Amino acid sequence: MEATAGEESAIANDWKVVTADGRQATIAEHNLTLKQAIKKYPRAIMWSVFVSLAIIMEGYDIVLMGSLFGQKAFLKKYGNYYPAIGEYQLSAPWQSALGNAPNIGAIFGALANGYWVHYFGYRRVLLASLVAVVGFIFISFFATSVEMLLVGEILCGLPWGVFATMAPAYASEVCPVALRGYLTVYVNLCWAFGQLIAAGVMEGFQPVNSKWAYKVPFAVQWAWPVPLFCILFFAPESPWWLISKGKIEEAEKTVMRLTSKSMTSTDAKQIVAMMVHTHEIELEVETGTSYFHCFKGVDLRRTEIACVVFGAEIFSGLQLGGNPTYFFEQAGVPDSKLSRTILSWFLIAAMGRRTIFVGGLFLSACFLCLVGILSAASSSSGSSYAQAGIVMFWMFLYYSTIGPVSYAIISETSAIKLRNKSVCLARITYYLSAIVCATVSPYMINPTEGNWKGKSGFFWGGTCFVCFIWAFFRRTYEELDVLFANGVKARDFSSCVVDAYAEDETARVKRE
Repeated sequence: MEATAGEESAIANDWKVVTADGRQATIAEHNLTLKQAIKKYPRAIMWSVFVSLAIIMEGYDIVLMGSLFGQKAFLKKYGNYYPAIGEYQLSAPWQSALGNAPNIGAIFGALANGYWVHYFGYRRVLLASLVAVVGFIFISFFATSVEMLLVGEILCGLPWGVFATMAPAYASEVCPVALRGYLTVYVNLCWAFGQLIAAGVMEGFQPVNSKWAYKVPFAVQWAWPVPLFCILFFAPESPWWLISKGKIEEAEKTVMRLTSKSMTSTDAKQIVAMMVHTHEIELEVETGTSYFHCFKGVDLRRTEIACVVFGAEIFSGLQLGGNPTYFFEQAGVPDSKLSRTILSWFLIAAMGRRTIFVGGLFLSACFLCLVGILSAASSSSGSSYAQAGIVMFWMFLYYSTIGPVSYAIISETSAIKLRNKSVCLARITYYLSAIVCATVSPYMINPTEGNWKGKSGFFWGGTCFVCFIWAFFRRTYEELDVLFANGVKARDFSSCVVDAYAEDETARVKRE
């Protein structure tokens, strides 16, 4: 049945109200300083922080498994004795299998998360995943063979894939522009916290020669899920997800829960109106909600950027620098002299995301090649310590640039309706890249295989430089929608002024 003239007029008036309210909310959000945003959105910050804490478990396991490859008690239990080198070692194929196991599980977890969140929302999927990981850790803890350990790690990867894709998307959806960069970067910081905790735990159990040297580190993973479940049971759903389901009133109530007590219902209505307007713009450019739509039209560029940025995290040398214990041991640096993960994360306010990312890739490539040069030039202990020092500086550089800023980029590049699926595809690219690199790396460094030691820096420096070349030549969500729809290149975004509320679509983008 066609709408009557009166109904069409009412629809037009409603849309004008939404547009007016949305414009007011957008202006207010753009004018919001960091200090004002913290004061206005304290509860959004709190819930984003709590959701991101689940990432600690994934970061912990990544370092845990890599560090266990250099743990004598672990190698005696799951490895084989090699008379030629006079010690127990886990063969390169099994190192690859165990190193890849969590990533294989995480791929399926991330892929499924894109569907689960669409139907059930962030909160329910997150709670179910926390319950699942508690059970899966039992398998790794009680593993009696390397095969059983492999199964446990694959199953643990399923919920880790959910956590890794959900945290940046949730942080991006509950926070305003002024906070979004910081809280999506905080996701990476939680991942690094997990690495730091794992490094500390492994350092403490390094002298232990009994089975508890590896069982206790596995058991430490139970410290996260239960308290997190109790806290996140009360977490609010994403207002963007509620709007996608047509639950406008619930979205307004959620916005009230995410902001300070000074927030009025009128303010909440304006913020929701901005979200509704963004949702309508995406309908205007025919943004769908399936994985297929991530590769269609303007969303193909979004997907490419998100996926390559996350893949660059791995190919920038993370396999070498992110799991330093085994590398340092084979390079000739004693375990007792190892320093651990160094974190830094406060550059976004001073520099743009693209500058940080591109610059980080270039410098990383240079330092990794320098490791290779030192290894090729000399095999002395001085050279080994110099390589270790450069790798540690690379870690500082990585956690200051490539690692954290990639989360902000992938969270803000995707379309609202496709955000969760775009993040899932990006994270799947990350895991696939990690599988490739984790498969190749043991054959480079393992003394029973290539025994490259520091010369592997040439390989990772080369892959990092390729990522730099791509990045060198390649705002509110609705503004990103308009920029992508108008064919603006990503590197030119900063030179454009966007008015998402202009009636004429061609007038929405102006170059400065």
